[in-house]
Amino acid sequence: MRIIRTVVLGAVVCASSAIAVLAPLPAAACPFCSAPSLTLGEQYAKADAAVLVGWASGEMPTKEKLGSTTYEIMQVARTPVKSIEKGKKITIERYRPGKKGDLSLLLGSRAKGETLEWGSPLDVTASGYDYIVDAPSGDAKSEKRLGYYLKFLENPDRLVADDAYAEFANAPYKDIVPLAKQFPRESLRTWIVSPEVPPTRIGLYGLMLGLCGTDDDAALMENKITESTDGFRLGIEGVMGGYLLITGEKGLETIEKSKLQSKDVPFSETYAAMQALRFLWTYGSGRIPAERLRTSMRLLLDRPEVSDLVIADLARWKDWSVQRRVMDLYGAEGYEIPSIKRAIIRYMIASTKDVGPGGGDEKPPQHVAEGTKLLQQLRDKDAKMVNEVERFFFLQ
Repeated sequence: MRIIRTVVLGAVVCASSAIAVLAPLPAAACPFCSAPSLTLGEQYAKADAAVLVGWASGEMPTKEKLGSTTYEIMQVARTPVKSIEKGKKITIERYRPGKKGDLSLLLGSRAKGETLEWGSPLDVTASGYDYIVDAPSGDAKSEKRLGYYLKFLENPDRLVADDAYAEFANAPYKDIVPLAKQFPRESLRTWIVSPEVPPTRIGLYGLMLGLCGTDDDAALMENKITESTDGFRLGIEGVMGGYLLITGEKGLETIEKSKLQSKDVPFSETYAAMQALRFLWTYGSGRIPAERLRTSMRLLLDRPEVSDLVIADLARWKDWSVQRRVMDLYGAEGYEIPSIKRAIIRYMIASTKDVGPGGGDEKPPQHVAEGTKLLQQLRDKDAKMVNEVERFFFLQ
């Protein structure tokens, strides 16, 4: 398991932790959503022309030609040229199979004069087209925009449902929170346990239920969190994060017992719990006290398979209470690998940088003096490794 974990996850996390030991989690997008993507609304906003078209005919490709496809304009949402009208035909290069009545959205960019360059057709339904063109503009207030897309989550039209999710995936957490009273609570309860819902969306729905849920919802989420599993569960970190928003310290005890203290759970479950702790640290607004979160994270110092990640988090959280304990891990059995050693060195360097608001004009805090001493001990023991880490420790 250690090898799989190191290859799949460690390379990404360890590389980034060298740069951002003390950096907060990014707030650019939903904390528990898959990678942001270009939404249909964004594509529509960038286009000079947008028309709903129906498949009319096509010319099959040959060895010499790519073929072509002709569409009839059914509706015009936007056009900068007069030649684009309902009933007119548009022919684009490359043959695309279809039949009469098949609808597509064509987005175009103005080239020269009356010329438009069309992008690839996007298959849509009539209701999907309305969904795109009726959406609030990109500069509308976030509550209005997300309120619109909220109504289309898990829409029967897959294109629409995927795009509505993408709008939330791209949204900062601070823009999602004000909508909590509008969330479809009963639907969220169904979605987080339904095998029909794409797993990539479960993290968002768990977070949303945590923002609007009750103790009854917490019980449902706890059953989901603690159910037996042998594999990787997409989105479970969002369910954990939402669960902790409702339950606070009481729920944290459940997470500790089931995911942090138990060594029988898959690494992915433990890492999901770590992500939930990070979420509460960054976005929890004191729902769980900072020291209580530190205490939970410290439990994982006994787990070599995650210790490099844990040490990086404790450094970011300025938990210098375990300096000696972290030092004792350097080269200990199970902790001999380079990623752990680098994490320990970074932790010590970070502790010496945390001089407080005075900037070091006064007597340095105890953890600075201790960190300086321990860092020197590490340098005496492993100068090459310490020099390498210091070289790439980009801390401003």
